Amino acid sequence: SETMGKKRVCVVGAGASGLPSIRHALLYGFDVTCYEHQGEIAGLWRFKPEETEEASVMKSTVINSSKELTAYSDFPPPATAANFMHNTHMCKYLEDYAAHFDLVKHIKLFHKVHNVERAPDFAQTGQWIAYVEDLKTGKQWTETFDGVLVCTGHHQIPYWPKEKWPGQDEFRGKIMHAHSYKDHKGFEDKTVVIVGVGNSGGDIAVELSKIAKQVYVVSRRGTWVLNRVYDYGRPSDCFLMTRVNNYFWHALPQWLVNKAVQDKLNQRFDHEAYGLKPAHGVFGQHPMINDELPNRIASGTIRIKPEIKSISEHSVEFKDGTKADDVDTIIVSTGYSFELPVMEKGKLVPVVENEVELYQLIFPMNVERDTLGVIGFFQPYGSIMAIAEMQARLVLDVIAGRSKLPPMEERRKNIQEKREYMAQRYAKTRRHTIQVDYIPYMDEMAAIIGCEPPAWYAYLPHDPQMAISTLFAPFAAYFYRLRGPHSWTGARDAILTIEDRIIQDNLLGLIGNLDDGLTNLKGKLGHGRKLIPGLEALKGLLGDYMDKLNIKKSAS
Repeated sequence: SETMGKKRVCVVGAGASGLPSIRHALLYGFDVTCYEHQGEIAGLWRFKPEETEEASVMKSTVINSSKELTAYSDFPPPATAANFMHNTHMCKYLEDYAAHFDLVKHIKLFHKVHNVERAPDFAQTGQWIAYVEDLKTGKQWTETFDGVLVCTGHHQIPYWPKEKWPGQDEFRGKIMHAHSYKDHKGFEDKTVVIVGVGNSGGDIAVELSKIAKQVYVVSRRGTWVLNRVYDYGRPSDCFLMTRVNNYFWHALPQWLVNKAVQDKLNQRFDHEAYGLKPAHGVFGQHPMINDELPNRIASGTIRIKPEIKSISEHSVEFKDGTKADDVDTIIVSTGYSFELPVMEKGKLVPVVENEVELYQLIFPMNVERDTLGVIGFFQPYGSIMAIAEMQARLVLDVIAGRSKLPPMEERRKNIQEKREYMAQRYAKTRRHTIQVDYIPYMDEMAAIIGCEPPAWYAYLPHDPQMAISTLFAPFAAYFYRLRGPHSWTGARDAILTIEDRIIQDNLLGLIGNLDDGLTNLKGKLGHGRKLIPGLEALKGLLGDYMDKLNIKKSAS
C-alpha cells in the first residue's frame, strides 16, 4: 500500500496545536493519524455552552494576539478578517486550514487516547504504544507508532487555592471556577467577587460589570494591563513583536526596558491610582490583556480589592478592612494545574508545582529516543499557535532524522539555566514555570531545524524591501518558512503584505459603516440628505487609497 515503509506518527488532539502537527507530519512524508476525543476540531477555541471537562473559551472571547502573529507559517489570515478575531472566526480559520491542506481525513473524531507508553523494544526502535478507544462503540485497542505528538494543552485541570478562606464553608452563594464560566446569563443584578487578575478573570469581570449589580476583583499582587490596540489603532503586538524591538530589549538593561514600557502603560491609566500596580516590572509577570478594564474601574462597576480575609454567609471581607455585602457568586480565576496524564499515566513527565522536566518544553528527559514531543505546553509573550507549529516542526524534524538534539547533559544545563533566568525575572508563582518569549524561543527552535530567517543585512544588496520588513515588520511565522526544510514560496509575499491585511481590516470596517450610513440616510427625509455627498466622497477616497495599496475588497 501507499503507506508501506512510511513512519507512523500519532497526533493526540485536533486543536490549534494538533492541526499544524498533522500538516507538517504530512510534509515529512509520514503516515499520520490524529485522535480527537471530541466530535469536532478546534479544541478550546470551539465554544461549548454545556459544562465539560475540557477547556472552552467564553462565548464572547476574542483572541489576544493579532491575526498576523496568530497565523500559521503558510496560511495567512483573510485580509477581510478582523485584526482580533472572535472565537467563532478563529474556529473558521482552523477549519479552513484543515480543509485547505486536506487534514480532516487523517483525524478520527470521538476517539480517545487513554495512554501512550514505550514499546518493549523502545531503546532500539523508539516506538510507542497508544491505547485508543472509539467513544461511539466503546471498542478499545492498541496501535504502535514511530512517533507521537501530544497536543492536549494545559487548560484541562482547574487549579483551586490549596487552603480554604476562613468561613468559606458558611457561604450560602455559589463558588465556581472560571473554567466553568460560559457567559453573563444568570448574573444579572448580582454581586460577584472574582479572585485573580489573569486574562480570564479580567474578561469575566468586564463582561459582568455591564449587567451585574457590582463586581469586585481580588488581586493579591496586582498586574500590568496591556491593551490589544496600540497608538493609531494598530495592534499592540504588531508594534512589540518586531526584530528591531527584540534587539533593543536584549541589548538594553532590563530596568530601562521595564521603565519605558511601564511609563507607556501608565499614560493610558495610572496603575497605582487604579489599585493594580504590582511590585514587579512589566516583564516580571504575564500581563493581563484587556481593553475595557480601566473604563469599568473608572465607572465604579468594577472595584479592585486586596486578598480575601474571611467569608461569611452572604459577605466577603477583604484585608483592607472593607467588605462586600450580599455576595451571590465567587468566581475563582486562578489558572490551571499542569499535568500530562496521557504519557505513561502521568509518570513519564512528572509535574511538581507546575514545574516540568522537558527540554525546550517539548522533549521528555528520561527516554533513550527522542520520538515523542509535547506541543503547546507553554505560556508565551506572543502567539500560541505560531510557536506550537514550530514545536511540531522541530519534533518531526528530529523523528525524520534530519535534526539531532544535543547530549543529555547539555539539555539539563539548558533547563537549569532557563529556570534560573525565570526565577530572576518573574514573580514566583505557579504561572511562570512554562513562560517563553516569542522571538527568542522561535529562533532557538529554528536554529536546530535550520530554518532561521536570514539577517536583515543579507537582503540589503538585492532586496531592500525585505531588509526593512525583517527589521520593522511584525515578526510573523512566515519569516520561518523563507528557507530550511519545507520552505514556502509564498513566504516573502505573505511578509510584504502584512501591513495591507492589517490596514484593510480597519478600512473595510469603516467603508462598511459608511455604506450602512448612506443606506439609512437615503431612506430618510430631512437635513440628513445634506451629508450624503460628503459621505460618498469619503467612501470614494478610502476606496482609492485601498486601490493604491493593491488591496482588493473582495479578498479572502
